Amino acid sequence: MLITQNRLRENAADPETGQIMRRISAEIIKYILMSAAVFCGMLLFAGRAFAAEYRSPDDLVPVEVSLEDGEYSIEAAMAGGSGRASVSSPTFLIVRNGKAYVRLLWSSPYYDYMLVDNAYFGNLTTDGGNSEFEIPVTAMDEPVRVVADTTAMGEPVEIEYTLTFYSESIGSKGRVPQEAAKRVIIIAVIIIAGGGVLNYFIQKKRRDG
Repeated sequence: MLITQNRLRENAADPETGQIMRRISAEIIKYILMSAAVFCGMLLFAGRAFAAEYRSPDDLVPVEVSLEDGEYSIEAAMAGGSGRASVSSPTFLIVRNGKAYVRLLWSSPYYDYMLVDNAYFGNLTTDGGNSEFEIPVTAMDEPVRVVADTTAMGEPVEIEYTLTFYSESIGSKGRVPQEAAKRVIIIAVIIIAGGGVLNYFIQKKRRDG
């Protein structure tokens, strides 16, 4: 240990060795800076390429509806693809500032993004459940072309579909299957809790009797 420390002191005191070490340090710093610049350039290029490939969702114009802002239900029909995937219907219709949006729940967890008129919409699901997207309704009562990217087959594959939203079917959000499931759970909890309370009083009456 003492010999090593002495050698380090000797090398540091040697002007030629010190100059070599400074050159090495300078080259390392130069390499790090160049690598950082290349990495930042790649990120910038990727961001620009993404922006050039897809439109902004803000460019799309949702249809206007004569409804107060809030959540409703609407029937959605999907066509295209292999026929193995589907979207839940009725689905949520969201009215925001008088304009229509839908929240689509797919029958698969493998859809990672959707394109509507080449505008990009990412998957909202974060817990591993089936894929869910909120997209603007750009037309009612006529097919709207969309693209959905799936990773179910390993490699990402973009699949074309059409979605039709029927204006005559707009109703309360209670018709949406997810909302109906919530009501069933609530009713089941009430029944179980009520049964427990009733059983307590029956047992208490038997003990007192």
